[in-house]
Amino acid sequence: MADRPNTPLLDGVTRPADMKQFSDAELTRLADELRAETISAVSVTGGHLGAGLGVVELTVALHAVFDTPRDKIIWDVGHQCYPHKILTERRERIRTLRMKDGLSGFTKRSESPYDPFGAAHSSTSISAALGFAVARDLGGVTPEGLGDAIAVIGDGAMSAGMAFEAMNNAGHLNKRLIVILNDNEMSIAPPVGALSSYLSRLYAEEPFQELKAAAKGAVSLLPEPFREGAKRAKDVLKGMAVGGTLFEQLGFSYVGPIDGHDMDQLLPVLRTVKARARGPILIHVLTRKGKGYAPAETAQDKGHATAKFDVITGEQKKTPSNAPSYTSVFGKTLTVLAKADDKITAVTAAMPDGTGLNLFAERFPSRCFDVGIAEQHGVTFAAGLAAGGMKPFCAIYSTFLQRGYDQVVHDVAIQRLPVRFAVDRAGLVGADGATHAGSYDIVFLANLPGFTVMAAADEAELMHMVATAAAHDDGPIAFRFPRGEGVGVELPEQGVPLEIGKGRMIQEGKRVAILSFGAHLAEVQAAAEALAAKGIKPTIADARFAKPLDRDLILSLANEHEALITIEEGAVGGFGSHVAQLLADEGVFDTGLKFRSMVLPDTFIDQASPSDMYKVAGMSAAQIEAKVLDVLGVATIGEQRA
Repeated sequence: MADRPNTPLLDGVTRPADMKQFSDAELTRLADELRAETISAVSVTGGHLGAGLGVVELTVALHAVFDTPRDKIIWDVGHQCYPHKILTERRERIRTLRMKDGLSGFTKRSESPYDPFGAAHSSTSISAALGFAVARDLGGVTPEGLGDAIAVIGDGAMSAGMAFEAMNNAGHLNKRLIVILNDNEMSIAPPVGALSSYLSRLYAEEPFQELKAAAKGAVSLLPEPFREGAKRAKDVLKGMAVGGTLFEQLGFSYVGPIDGHDMDQLLPVLRTVKARARGPILIHVLTRKGKGYAPAETAQDKGHATAKFDVITGEQKKTPSNAPSYTSVFGKTLTVLAKADDKITAVTAAMPDGTGLNLFAERFPSRCFDVGIAEQHGVTFAAGLAAGGMKPFCAIYSTFLQRGYDQVVHDVAIQRLPVRFAVDRAGLVGADGATHAGSYDIVFLANLPGFTVMAAADEAELMHMVATAAAHDDGPIAFRFPRGEGVGVELPEQGVPLEIGKGRMIQEGKRVAILSFGAHLAEVQAAAEALAAKGIKPTIADARFAKPLDRDLILSLANEHEALITIEEGAVGGFGSHVAQLLADEGVFDTGLKFRSMVLPDTFIDQASPSDMYKVAGMSAAQIEAKVLDVLGVATIGEQRA
């Protein structure tokens, strides 16, 4: 406990109701203590630091003014919820953040009544808050009651179309709803687009709320015949001052911008809004991501995501790499290919560093496009690039590609446009848990006509698959790869295009064949070593392609072995299901083949280390070994002898 910060006021707060006794000056001191506790906790666990530090004062002010959990605070994305968790009966567990059996790194309904809505993908908060507001007015019931609905959304998240769809609907319904625009000029990457420029202009001018109040007051003093002309003049004046015009046109009252780190501004504004708001209102709050912790404030990403770190120096305690990451291999390979082919372009949705495209962007800035948090637009934009004769690589995490699925189907697949999808973070990803797991992309891509779907077994295979995608112009193509380091294989000088729909043999064996799709091949090989000690040598093949399947390889494995096991880092309905369909169509099961498919279970797996998550999923090397023994009846024989 000696290294814990001194937090006398925070020590007296178990739940938000405990803050009602504090004066405004004490609330200001409480915010300082909460910031120190957040830094201390994340130094132990790692996680999303900068976003939480930016909303410490806002978190204290919201919980001091409103009555949670009856009033619903909905944190968009959830990156900024750590201070909120500390104030809401979870401080004792805050040093288990993102760990197995610990607190989630995001808001989670099953974790606490103070988390009314789960979030880990962005731009959902206004829609959810509007749902709560309408439920309240229609007599909905929750155990804690239904009061105000407050959405806290960042300027990066506000760039997504869903946020504006929600605001447009909220303005139409005219329900009492509070939206706080947490404007820190910094999402994960620097914000892009016209909205960012608009917000920048908002706070470059005089405080707009003063101008609005003065104009409104002056108009009310005029005789009736003059009021309409004055109203038009006021609208012109508003346009000149920029102000909240965009939000007001959507039906929101606009207040701001205000300093989100000044409790003397935050508390009165929130109290006034709570007392007087009738319809939807937007409060524009300016904050600094990483506020109050120098290493985060000076970091390029403002301490967005950190490993465990030293509080004094800010130095992160990262495990040294033994092999390059898959992401960096993708970025470097694409950059090399783009030097020789000026038609190659790259598209990402607010994740240039996370997807490895920062390397590409440095070399070819005019051919790299960060579209902001807008996966739907990014996919269709890439489709337009392809239709225009370019070779677009759409680099999006598996979990985020889900958000653009309609566009993948309608704008890419139906038109057979050669968009190349680099699907990063495929499989189970560890500390971010179920919300960020890349579990479903094999299923939702391989069922689309004309789609080619690959998965890299190692980093060298990834290089070949990037080259394959670059050379493929006959319809859409995707290649998936996991988070983290490769397996340490020797890398070729350059990637070489693979023959579409052809797998490869890894080792010849007898009785049982294991057909692996993707990066679990290393676990299969580890299982095979253990089996060899028991006198069993399985055949191992790397499928490479989930679509089109290597019919010849699969049918020969089925015909030459008594058992066939497929394995993939994806949900049921993916590669194994396609193999089973082929075998059924060919009548292979009629001759008695023993077939098993190892896939992720039909559950959402909570955060843990990736290895622990795969044990939960039943897909560790030891569990693959057990599956082989079971299908061959070896384990049963051993038990009978015992």
